[in-house]
Amino acid sequence: MKITSLSNPVMSNWLAEQGLRLDASPYVAGSLKTKKLLEKLPKTEPLASLTTGYKGGIFSGPMFRRVFVNDPEHSVPFLGTKDMMTADLTGLPRLRKIDAESATLSYLQLKPGMSLISRSGFNAGRRSYTRPDMGDCWASEDIIKIEPDPQKIKSGYLYAFLLSRFGESLVRGSVYGSAVKHIEPHHIAGIPVPRFGSEIEGQIHDLVEECARLRASFQADLVSASQDFFKSAGLPELAEYQWHQKDRDLGFEVNQLSPLSLRAISYGERARHLKAQLSSVPHRTLGDICSTAQLRYGPIFKRVDSDLDHGGRLLVGQRQGWWIRPEDGRVISPKHTPAGVFVPDETIMIGGHGMPSESGLFGKATLVTGRWLRHAYSQDFLRVTSGTGDVSGAYLLSFFRSTVAMRLIRSMLTGGGQQSIHSELVAEMPIPISSPDDRERIEGIVRNAYQNRDRADVLEDKALALLTTAIEEAAG
Repeated sequence: MKITSLSNPVMSNWLAEQGLRLDASPYVAGSLKTKKLLEKLPKTEPLASLTTGYKGGIFSGPMFRRVFVNDPEHSVPFLGTKDMMTADLTGLPRLRKIDAESATLSYLQLKPGMSLISRSGFNAGRRSYTRPDMGDCWASEDIIKIEPDPQKIKSGYLYAFLLSRFGESLVRGSVYGSAVKHIEPHHIAGIPVPRFGSEIEGQIHDLVEECARLRASFQADLVSASQDFFKSAGLPELAEYQWHQKDRDLGFEVNQLSPLSLRAISYGERARHLKAQLSSVPHRTLGDICSTAQLRYGPIFKRVDSDLDHGGRLLVGQRQGWWIRPEDGRVISPKHTPAGVFVPDETIMIGGHGMPSESGLFGKATLVTGRWLRHAYSQDFLRVTSGTGDVSGAYLLSFFRSTVAMRLIRSMLTGGGQQSIHSELVAEMPIPISSPDDRERIEGIVRNAYQNRDRADVLEDKALALLTTAIEEAAG
């Protein structure tokens, strides 16, 4: 439960300023306190005066019937409130192109430099920045799009303010609703944006823009590494594999059943064909590669809460494992946490609990390295760590992030309502092994991608620090 600060009590005149809202959100979220702080600055401007475009530059969009298409030629990537937080946008649902480009929805296409705010649901108020590689995406009506006027403000500076603790309190103070939270575009139109002149704002903008470029490079490098993996293995046809373009698994016959599984999904023709293709080139089984390391789920353990100032570690779950940066996670005490919650460098984490829906995280993979090694990870991830020096985790990631690997993993399920990955079946998965030179090149691409991701985080932190210092010094 949140309470207001006794050193900064809610004043009666604040109620009038908030339109006599009697819900606690604007008062305990720090929104009013931030507004009072910003009033001390030499200059602020309302957000709506700094935007341009459709409906003045702050808009969401209409509710509409969504028709999703698998063929990339006839569809466009469609971004939802969860997707806007992810680092790797591969595998986004695809909206029918003829609908997306219609007069009704064409303005929902993103433009690099836009700031995005989730406007509904439990996590209403999350912010994200439109990277250079997101210009071909359409955003759902549950995302507020903010298009800055380049003649009045730099896009990176505006986003840095919205992302900062000052912007966060103002945005979250606009949330209303009980069961389902909401923010409307007009609720944030009056947010006061501090102005500090072209030099400081330009520095912050340049840091945010470089951060966005590095994150776009992260995405491009991962896609390139996966394509390189299959081409180097002699399986170029799998580099752009389209699962739904293949015939459905209907009416097939299986003569040799394994005692490991009697589920029909484990014998589907598409999955069996993929496994046969991977086995047709030089390969090793995953179980062999991980025999002296780990191929298992994390431990189930009791969470003991802590905080970052006292050595606590952020606990990353499946929901946050693929975000640009994990946020709002639970902070736990490492002293009361088993060692298996922390993982060694270049461990692959696979979403391993839940339902394998088309838009779900089940079977998706990411790599833990660099700045993410300090985090703790929930038991829901299947940990894959190479136990051999000639097959690195970076090389394995180029395979496991592919559609081919995800579809194979989803054919190796066990469980009732909540599905898990069958440990014995996944151990038999064939992993193509390229030449040493190819492996070195591929793992170099993956490692460079994750280094760019870490550098982007550092730049973003630097931009926020510059902004925070400027506001605090100006406010006295």
